[in-house]
Amino acid sequence: MDEGSGGASGGAAGDASGEVWDSASGGAPGTGSGRPASGAVREGAPGSAGAGECAGAGSPGGAEGGAPAGVGGARVERERMRAAFRGARRVLSEGVGRETVRERLDRLVADAPAAYDLDGWTDIYGNDDGIIGELERRTAGALGTEAAAFFPTGTMAQQVALRCWAGRTGNATVAGHPLSHMEVHERDAWAVVSGLRMVHPTSAPRPPTAAEIYDLPEPFGALALELPLRDAGFVLPAWDELTATVEAARDREAVVHFDGARLWECGPHFGRALPEIAALADSVYVSYYKSLGGISGAALAGTEDFVEEARAWRHRYGGQLFQQWPAALAALAGLDRELPRLPEYVAHAKAVARSLDEGLAEAGVPWFRVHPGVPHTHQFQVWLPYPPELLNEAVVRQAEETGTALFGNWYEPGPAGPPGVALTEIMVGASALAWTDDAIRSAAGEFVEFVDFVNGLRRVG
Repeated sequence: MDEGSGGASGGAAGDASGEVWDSASGGAPGTGSGRPASGAVREGAPGSAGAGECAGAGSPGGAEGGAPAGVGGARVERERMRAAFRGARRVLSEGVGRETVRERLDRLVADAPAAYDLDGWTDIYGNDDGIIGELERRTAGALGTEAAAFFPTGTMAQQVALRCWAGRTGNATVAGHPLSHMEVHERDAWAVVSGLRMVHPTSAPRPPTAAEIYDLPEPFGALALELPLRDAGFVLPAWDELTATVEAARDREAVVHFDGARLWECGPHFGRALPEIAALADSVYVSYYKSLGGISGAALAGTEDFVEEARAWRHRYGGQLFQQWPAALAALAGLDRELPRLPEYVAHAKAVARSLDEGLAEAGVPWFRVHPGVPHTHQFQVWLPYPPELLNEAVVRQAEETGTALFGNWYEPGPAGPPGVALTEIMVGASALAWTDDAIRSAAGEFVEFVDFVNGLRRVG
C-alpha cells in the first residue's frame, strides 16, 4: 500500500504503522526528516463536518452535518469561506453546500427528465412501485445484488445491517476499525441504540489484514470493513489483501459487511467491477450523496430475504418516511451522471496529488504530507505544519484576491494527533479536470505565499 509523500523534497513518508512521532522536528509525527507519518490521523479526529462541507472537501470529525456547538464565530467564518468560494473563478476540490436552494432546485429540475419518467409515481412510505422502487432496482443492478432498500441515512442503514446480522448469527460483537465512520462520527449509535459491541483487529491507519482477523482472541458475528477507510486517508487494501481478509472472517464463522459509502469509486484501485467487489460481502451499504452528488440517502444491498428483514428494521428505526422522492430523483441523476465519471476522477486525482506535492516542495514548505502519495480513490489528504485557523485564512484570501480556491477547510487531527499540524481533504471531481499540472503547482506556490503573509500578520498581531 502506498504510504504517501511529503517533505521539502517531496520524498516518501515514514513509518507505516504511525506509532512513532518525531518530537525533535517540531512535534510532527513521522521520520527523522520531520514529515508526518501515515498514522497521524487516528481515532477521535475532531473537526466540523458542516464547516468543511461549505468550504470544500469537508472535515471528518464531529457529529455529521454541523459544526460543534459553542465554537465562537464559526458561523461567520463559514459564511466568509462560502462567499469566497462562490466568487472564485476556479475550484480544485469538490464539496457540497455551495448552492442556494434555488440553484439546487434548478439543477434537480434540469436533471429530472433524463433520470426518471416524471409521469411516474412518487413514493408513499417507501413503496416499491414508484421512484423509490426504481432507485432500489437500479442500485441492486449496479452492485449485482438480489435487492436493495433505500434508507434516509447511512448511519441508520448500517445500524440496521449489523442489528440484522447480530440476530442471525447470535453474536452482537462486530469487528471494526477505530477510525471507521461508525466509531468516529456516529456518537456510538451502534452501542447506545443497537446494543452492539465493537472489537478492533488493528489500530493501524489501514484496513485490517487476514492475519489480524485470525488473531482476534474472541468470537465475533460480523466483520465491518469501511472501503475506503476515510479517516486514514481514503485508503484501500490490495485486492488480494481484501479477499484474504474476507476469507479469514468466513473461517471465523462471521459474516462480512461493507461500509461502502464511497464504494462507487473503488473499482479502479481493485481493477474489478462493482458487482465483483460487492459479491465479497454479505451486505453492502452505499451512499447517494458522498460521491454521486445526491441530496441525501443511502441503500443497503444484499439478498432478498436480508433486505426484506432490513425493511422491517428500517421502519422500527424511524426510517419509513412518507415521501423521499426528491432525494431519490437526485440519486438516480447521480447514478446516470457521476457514476460513469468516477474512474476519470480517480485517474486525475493521481495527477493532482503529484502536482500538489511538487508545488509544495518547490515553495520550500519545511515539511508536508500528501497522503496517499498515489491516491487510491479520487480523495486524499494534505497535511501542513500550521494551525488550521491560519491556513483557513490563507484559503479565503487566495480565493478572494486571486479567484483561485485550491483547498477547502483545514482542521486539527485531534487530541490523538500531533500538535501544530492541520490537514485538509481533497476531492477531485468535474471542476478539477480543467486544472493542468502547471496550474496546480503554481496555485500551491501561491497558497504558500498567502500562508507566509497571514503568518506574518499573526506574528505582528
